[in-house]
Amino acid sequence: MSDKTNGRATDMDKISDLYIRRFGNPPGKVLPLAGAGSNRRYYRVEDETGKPIAATSGDDVLENRAFIALSNHLGGKCHLPVPEVLEVSVDGTMYLQTWAGDRDLFSALAPARDSGNYHPQDLTLLEESMRILARVQYLGGKDMDFSKCYPCEEMDERLVRWDLNYFKYCFLKPSGLEFDEQALQNEFDRMEGLLLQDKSSCATFMVRDFQSRNIMVGDDGRLTVIDFQGGRRGPGAYDVASFLWQAKAHYPDWLKESLIEVYVKEMASLDYSFDQEKFRSKLPVFVLFRILQTLGAYGFRGWVERKPHFLESVPAGVDNLAKVFENYSLRESFPVIAELAVRLQQRFGQDAVERQRTKHLHHLLPTENPLTVRVTSFSFKKGIPADPSGNGGGFVFDCRAPHNPGRYEPYKKQTGLDGSVREFLEEDGEIQPFIAECERLVDASVERYLQRGFTDLAVNFGCTGGQHRSVYSADAIARHLNDKYGVRVLLTHREQGIAEELPAKEVTVEFDSFLRDPQKTYKTGE
Repeated sequence: MSDKTNGRATDMDKISDLYIRRFGNPPGKVLPLAGAGSNRRYYRVEDETGKPIAATSGDDVLENRAFIALSNHLGGKCHLPVPEVLEVSVDGTMYLQTWAGDRDLFSALAPARDSGNYHPQDLTLLEESMRILARVQYLGGKDMDFSKCYPCEEMDERLVRWDLNYFKYCFLKPSGLEFDEQALQNEFDRMEGLLLQDKSSCATFMVRDFQSRNIMVGDDGRLTVIDFQGGRRGPGAYDVASFLWQAKAHYPDWLKESLIEVYVKEMASLDYSFDQEKFRSKLPVFVLFRILQTLGAYGFRGWVERKPHFLESVPAGVDNLAKVFENYSLRESFPVIAELAVRLQQRFGQDAVERQRTKHLHHLLPTENPLTVRVTSFSFKKGIPADPSGNGGGFVFDCRAPHNPGRYEPYKKQTGLDGSVREFLEEDGEIQPFIAECERLVDASVERYLQRGFTDLAVNFGCTGGQHRSVYSADAIARHLNDKYGVRVLLTHREQGIAEELPAKEVTVEFDSFLRDPQKTYKTGE
């Protein structure tokens, strides 16, 4: 059983105790929510009528204390739009808070982002986000006890160096690109000086991770800022850069300029000493710094922690980095980073990744594809499936480590083919790395089997009941193999009594492991 599963089981008791303490009766329903990059766990807690509040569980008590203190200051004292903390556990690892909304701003803007057409309602949400940011920074920074911030009170030399090294050691070095480390460090030192030039006079609250996924949209259209526990004293330009240059947000340049104008007007109305020209002149350096930091995070979560979904942002991130040097006069101050930006874009940018994905592997599929892959989901309680081909080989994958939806009432009668179960597994984040590793192993065998003309391969996925995780995994692998290699797949969910044939088809074999293994050398056309 995974630590997260154990954690969630323990959380249920704490949530019930806190809810009873606050409201006098147990909750009607508790639903786990998807996490992000941290180890914090989130829940939607409903009363008998379905009215929700939120519960957050985190083992880092100091981080929890920071969030609670900042929430009390920003919301209680400054009347800014942040969640209200309702109840806190005695050990400080769990707290209840008001519900901020069912969807975040990133999701709300998906139609505009996909079409490129921002309607008035979209612009209203974005403009209000910038006004809220200015108010949170300025009003929130007034009379704030920054000693309550965690892990540090302000953006200082250590923080800047840590974030720049985050990029160097977690992204740049794993990428496999060669570079002059001393020359790069010289530019890091130069950037540090520019970023902290006005540190002594800075009195604003820096949210630290102000981006569209951390702004919730209520049913009434009101916005609420969440995930500010890492905030500290610091320059407002960092948050503006964080929001407008979020890798997957893809805000067009005209929209960025328009929103910057909204921000500076709001800040000037709050702080008569605010220097708009100075802010605009410093913003490009903060944009560059923030992009480097986020690339470090993508590298750490994707390449180091092996979480593939973080790698999805890498192409947009390196494209962002290259575009900064196209749009702003930074090349003279940072020639080494500018040159690295070009090389990173050539290797990892969206165009580069798409080109790699359309390259054939070094072997070609046989004209007559004889291979059949039997993919089966099963319950370990009822034994491992026999191989009807008589070869007695193949793969048996244990799916019991990822978080089990079957532990929760809403999913007990559903299977891994149901949309809500699939959403639970995908949002929880544990199943994707598991599937990615299974794909890596199975793909290697399929490619070799095709080369040698083998006819049968068995791939089995087992879990406790053969209902949720194994069914999801078997279905995912079966369709992956059929789509990628065109092989005939016999898909069976043994305990569910479901069987399906995916017929062989002609496909172009794609090069899809490029981002997962950046230092690997692939040969094509041989």
